Amino acid sequence: MRYFIELSYDGTAYHGWQVQPNGVSVQGTIQQALAVVLRTEVPITGAGRTDTGVHARVMVAHFDWDAALPMPPARGKGEQQPPLDYLTYRLNGILPRDIAIHRIYPVGADMHARFSATARTYHYYVHTTKSPFLNQYSWRLAHEPDFEAMNRAAQTLFDYTDFTSFSKVNTDTKTNNCRIMAARWVQLAQHEWRFEIQADRFLRNMVRAIVGTLMEVGRGNLTPDGFREVIEKKNRSAAGDSVPARGLFLVDVQYPNSTVATDEDKRR
Repeated sequence: MRYFIELSYDGTAYHGWQVQPNGVSVQGTIQQALAVVLRTEVPITGAGRTDTGVHARVMVAHFDWDAALPMPPARGKGEQQPPLDYLTYRLNGILPRDIAIHRIYPVGADMHARFSATARTYHYYVHTTKSPFLNQYSWRLAHEPDFEAMNRAAQTLFDYTDFTSFSKVNTDTKTNNCRIMAARWVQLAQHEWRFEIQADRFLRNMVRAIVGTLMEVGRGNLTPDGFREVIEKKNRSAAGDSVPARGLFLVDVQYPNSTVATDEDKRR
């Protein structure tokens, strides 16, 4: 039986989602908790591979388990907690505070957390004034960039599918092609903005490289047409620097006939 896990995490303390030989990962931490509850090692597969320090309001993972699930202790004559709710409860009791399991549910054997996903959405947060409350999850800019120019440049992303210029080099991906469905800067408050981008898939470091290059447009160092030329060069060295990881959140993963999203993002 295959199960999907819906979870969220603060990525500050982790070396990304994927298990690392010399670092603590989100995937590895959840697998350790599952091994405690299910009494055997159980690998999980995530919908994506967020980098070191990147957060997720929504992450989806799957695992396969054919044996009986742990049963909750009897509660007198009252109804017993469903096994999947109990598994969620047990995992949350073991996991650190910066990882939360929201729901575990069965899916078809052909459903795959990574390959069945049809779209993913990331948000990148920036602020332009000193704030003690935003620094951990948003990048402070010394000066306000030209967001209108950055939005004009972002529209050119829809004209392309090869985003080699925004990919980390020497990765194991077979193609650098992606289909971007949404890309825009949105003002949240007087000094707070976020970049919203949705695509069928993302390359390693892609969102942070796109934001870093758009910042060059916002600072007047690159025109929107120049941003187009960066894409066409298909060369990472032509693009801007990667922005800090702390402002980046995976916020939505979509599957055929369904969307997984946090309540917070539904309200926005």
